[in-house]
Amino acid sequence: MSDQVRLGIIGIGNQGSTYARRLVKENWVPEIQVTAIADKNPDRLQWARENVSPDIAYFEDALAMLDSGLIDACVVAIPHYDHPKYVIECLHRGIHVLCEKPAGVYTEQVREMNEEAKKYPDVVYAMMFNQRTNCVYRKMRELIQSGKYGRVRRANWLITNWYRSQYYYDSGDWRATWSGEGGGVLLNQCPHQLDLWQWILGMPKKVQSFMHYGQWHDVEVEDDVTTYMEYEDGHTGVFITSTGDPHGSNRFEVQMDGAQLVVEKDKLYLAELEQLEQDWTKTNTIPFGTVPAKEIEVETDGLNPQHQGVFAAFAGAILRGEPLIAGGEEGINGLTLSNAMHLSAFLGQAVEIPFDEHLYYEELMKRVATSRRKEPTKAVFANTEGTY
Repeated sequence: MSDQVRLGIIGIGNQGSTYARRLVKENWVPEIQVTAIADKNPDRLQWARENVSPDIAYFEDALAMLDSGLIDACVVAIPHYDHPKYVIECLHRGIHVLCEKPAGVYTEQVREMNEEAKKYPDVVYAMMFNQRTNCVYRKMRELIQSGKYGRVRRANWLITNWYRSQYYYDSGDWRATWSGEGGGVLLNQCPHQLDLWQWILGMPKKVQSFMHYGQWHDVEVEDDVTTYMEYEDGHTGVFITSTGDPHGSNRFEVQMDGAQLVVEKDKLYLAELEQLEQDWTKTNTIPFGTVPAKEIEVETDGLNPQHQGVFAAFAGAILRGEPLIAGGEEGINGLTLSNAMHLSAFLGQAVEIPFDEHLYYEELMKRVATSRRKEPTKAVFANTEGTY
C-alpha cells in the first residue's frame, strides 16, 4: 500500500478552498496528497490553478473526477442537499469519503446514505466533526460519562457568537434559502454543536423549539432559535442560538448531582461538590445553605487539531485502520436534533424522538416550493479560518 492517500476535493468554495490551500501549500497532513479538484464553476477552478497548484487535475464534472482513477479518497464540500448524493457515488466506486457537515438536509436522505455505506465495509466513511477534537469538549464528555458526579440534571448551551452580516447571506444565491440550504443557523453554523450535544449528553426524547425566520436578516430561514429538551431520565436541556448578535456568547453548562461543568472562552471549569446534592440535602440544617464546592479550571491535554486532526485520522484509517474522529454513520444524530427542532417549530408543538421523518420531509418541501431563491449573483468567497 502507498504511504499517501490521493485525495480529491468536490467543491472549491469557502471550505473546500481552505482545505486545498492547507493540504497543498502547507503540507498540512503529509499522508494526504491532493491530486484532483472538481467544481462546476470554471472560475473557481481557475482560482485553484493560480492559488493552489497548476499541477493538480481539474474537473468541471465531479463524477468524471471520481471515475478518473486519480484519487483514493474524496472530501465532499458542496451545498448541503448534495452531500448524500456524492457520498453515495464515492461509496459505489470504492472511494473513501469524508463528508463535510451537515450529513444532509433531512434524515431520510442521510438514512439512505448510511444504509448504502453498510454495503461497503472496506470503504472508510467519515464526517467532518472537527469540534470533537477540541480538548475541552473531549474532557467534558469524559467527566460526564465517567459517572463520578452522578446523573446530569440539566444542560444549557448559549451559542450566539455566530454573527453573520447581510453581506454574508448575499454572498451566494443558495445561502439561507429553503431550496438551496434547507435551513439556517441550525443547518449551517450549529451542526458541530448539535453533534457535540448528542455526543456528550445523548439524544433527548422530546424537543420543543421556537424559531424566528429572518428575524435579524433578509432571509427566509431561521436565524434565531430557542429549544427546550427532555430526556428519558428526567433531565432537561435548553439550546439557544442566533446569527444576529454582533457580540454573542458561547457558554455550555452542565449541572450534575455532584458537580457543575462549564465550557466558556475555550476553557473547562469544574465546581466539584463535597457531596452529591441528594445526600447533602438530607442532613443540611441551614435554610439558605448550599452544598460546599471546590471550583477549578480543569486540566486537559491542550490538543485541539480541528480539521487537520480529522484529515489526519481519515488518512490513518485508510492506511492503517486507525480510528476516525467521527464515522460517517454518526452524521444522522445531530441532524435528527435539527430536524426535530424544525418540525417542532413548523407544527407549533413538542416533537417526540424518533419522529415521523417523512412528515418532516413533506413540511420542508412545502417551504422549498415557495422558496424565494435569490437571483444568481457573482459568488463571494472568503477564508473560513477561525469561523468554526
